[in-house]
Amino acid sequence: MSIIAERMESNSQGVVTGKETDLPPLNLFEKEANDVRNHRVNWQSYVQGQMISQDDFTFIRDYDNASSERRDQLIQNLGPQCAKVFIRLMGRIAKEQTVRYILTMIDSMLKEKPERVSVFVEHGKKSKTAPWTPFLNMLNREDSFTTNQACRIITKLACYSKDKMNANDLKYFFNWIKQQLSASFNEYVQTVAECLQQMLRLDVYRVAFMDNEGVSTILSVLAGKVSFQIQYQLAFCVWMLSYHPQLCAQLNKYSIIPVLADILSESVKEKVTRIILLVFRNMIEKPEEKEVVQENALAMIQCKVLKQLEVLQGQKIEDPDITEDVEYLMEKLQNSMVDLSSFDEYSSEVKSGRLEWSPVHRSEKFWRENAMRLNEKSYELLKILTRLLETSKDPLVLCVSAHDIGEYVRHYPRGKNIVEQLGCKHLVMQYMTHEDPNVRYEALLAVQKLMVHNWYAPIMPVIAPSE
Repeated sequence: MSIIAERMESNSQGVVTGKETDLPPLNLFEKEANDVRNHRVNWQSYVQGQMISQDDFTFIRDYDNASSERRDQLIQNLGPQCAKVFIRLMGRIAKEQTVRYILTMIDSMLKEKPERVSVFVEHGKKSKTAPWTPFLNMLNREDSFTTNQACRIITKLACYSKDKMNANDLKYFFNWIKQQLSASFNEYVQTVAECLQQMLRLDVYRVAFMDNEGVSTILSVLAGKVSFQIQYQLAFCVWMLSYHPQLCAQLNKYSIIPVLADILSESVKEKVTRIILLVFRNMIEKPEEKEVVQENALAMIQCKVLKQLEVLQGQKIEDPDITEDVEYLMEKLQNSMVDLSSFDEYSSEVKSGRLEWSPVHRSEKFWRENAMRLNEKSYELLKILTRLLETSKDPLVLCVSAHDIGEYVRHYPRGKNIVEQLGCKHLVMQYMTHEDPNVRYEALLAVQKLMVHNWYAPIMPVIAPSE
């Protein structure tokens, strides 16, 4: 059976359900959690030292030594008092190893039966606090196992409780998750990603994560060198987001298709291939506006996804889900090419940020007919070219961007003023001294076009760099 055993569908609450709800258990965190469980706590020493009360000692001793059936009975009998004892112990005991043990007990308790979140919810109502508040405070501790165990508990409480996290708590929690994902070295990053996967099964949390610029964090991580497991988990998070039609329509504004297309082209793990295909399928199926669907399809074509689908089609793949997704995407992408205009092709290339010397850039006819269209959508394409000149380190991208700015001002009478307002003229001029001779050449040509008053007057020749 495949990693994603059956297709997941959004239900009326915006939750994606399926057979596989738990992610890989055998990561570093799970192994360390097993070690924590094996180092039993001497609760007697805490009551003798008057650090905990006799009642708290009696409960935690009985609970720690009880069978599964007996633990269930204790929780049912005490109800919210059970949560109160756990939280009180967390606050009174300073020894990190014991705090780890308490948090691991709570996590196991909720994992055994998710409905047990109700004891924390009821305790929260009595104390007039949210059930996850004590655990949010634990995220500030220095011990990374403790903070990640708290993260797991918060996730379960936030997802299994009928009451959902408020905006402030969500922002705080998602900011912590983003920081952990972006950390240069985080041995528990799989655990953090697992929690995010669980959170994004709910529509309300998807929207909040998107509003909190969470997609930018995911992309920055995926664009770096990460393990195939993290590629899978974070692509899974994108897949969850893509189930929301409005959010799905926004995804490629973050240039998510180029990043996932690169991973797909290099993927050697079937589950990574499968999850990326599912993202791409949703980006064709879910958006409600045809224009967005077409833009997504063109972005995939521009990033050579069609070529990769052909490669997959030629491989011997046993998973019928992958075969079905490949056939679906092949059909949709090929259909989108039928009415593909040269400007559609150009627009898709610019939006992908991966400029190359495709025929349209050198075509006099293209610029004569389409230069004015760079003004559409509040100069969207011009702003992208400007951003590429600001941020790209690729000489080819810089060459093509500078060239296109020059052609725009040459063929559009008011182009010079617009380019100056966007701050693009200054950027082009600074590349006149670039270390790469091709960049210097294209920058010099573009500057001449920016300076000349008669757009079609002869331009002083600039000697092209030798190949």
